[in-house]
Amino acid sequence: MAVKKEYPLESVAAVRVPSDEIDRTFRSTTIDLISAALGGKILSFSDEWFAEASNLLTPTPPIRQPGKMVFSGAWYDGWETRRHNTEPFDYVVIRLGVASGTIRGIEVDTAFFSGNHAPAISVEGFFGASDDEVISWKGGKGNWEPILGVQECGPSQRFGWRLTTPTLKAYTHVRLNMYPDGGIARFRLFGHAVPVFPEDKEAVFDLAAAQNGGVAVSCSDEHFGRISNLILPGRGVDMGDGWETSRSRGKDHVDWAIIRLGAPGTIQRLLIDTAFFRGNFPQKAKVEAVNWTGEGEPGLQAPWEDVVAPSKCGPDQEHEFESLVKDKTFTHVKLVMIPDGGIKRIRVFGKRSV
Repeated sequence: MAVKKEYPLESVAAVRVPSDEIDRTFRSTTIDLISAALGGKILSFSDEWFAEASNLLTPTPPIRQPGKMVFSGAWYDGWETRRHNTEPFDYVVIRLGVASGTIRGIEVDTAFFSGNHAPAISVEGFFGASDDEVISWKGGKGNWEPILGVQECGPSQRFGWRLTTPTLKAYTHVRLNMYPDGGIARFRLFGHAVPVFPEDKEAVFDLAAAQNGGVAVSCSDEHFGRISNLILPGRGVDMGDGWETSRSRGKDHVDWAIIRLGAPGTIQRLLIDTAFFRGNFPQKAKVEAVNWTGEGEPGLQAPWEDVVAPSKCGPDQEHEFESLVKDKTFTHVKLVMIPDGGIKRIRVFGKRSV
């Protein structure tokens, strides 16, 4: 596609990631920095006549409702602008759901947009405290910096790009540019949170929280709900935004999820929340921890030790536990469900080891 040249943008080295490899490439090592579930927020946009820009940040996959019509036309689960844009691109400005973050990759999903899909996109970033400043730039250059140069898209599929060199600089805001107009269902910005830790070394805070740099790295099963939901803020909205596994049939089965803490620390207390899981909560849960210094992420054979012994769980409630080990530094925790079920959130309250 030929892109209008009125807005020059530097190219950025990036590798295209096939649709069926996007989750495997990013989900176990990064978080979606702009997810609405994390607190990502649309600040401004050029147009949203056919479908609202806020849909871009919905954490769940897009859906289709054929034949559903609204005032503006056919209903779409995404962001869609008017035809015949006279500017180089339509845009949407987003504030990250974390204090700031470094970026490793990008996904643009045009699911169900065919004939009205975005022909091409680019992404720019900015680090600063003022939302009003970035809003004032509208579709102009302002102080935006290129994160991903112009990339072609197509109808109804997932497009992913891995930056050849992840950004060393952290960003607070991004702008998604769509050339020249059209529709996009979802926008994901994969990277790592750059948290602002308390200055007080004795301060106790959630070491596992995504906003504090926590990342859910592996699990036994996530048939009904992703492990990345475990470290999101709040208690969620329904059973769909927690971690839920398949029903087990074998004897002595357990399910597990490993989380890398945002910073090494000593664990003081923990909270396991089964919010909205009323008939499918685990019978018991336990938590193990490890101070991992090996390559990659720890596996099941790492020297895990209990910080919460196997404990009975109940439906739709928060379970609080004192840590069994408060004087050792840990880098990872492993949440274990006995035998299976669903958990909404885990909180690992501790002190950062400095």
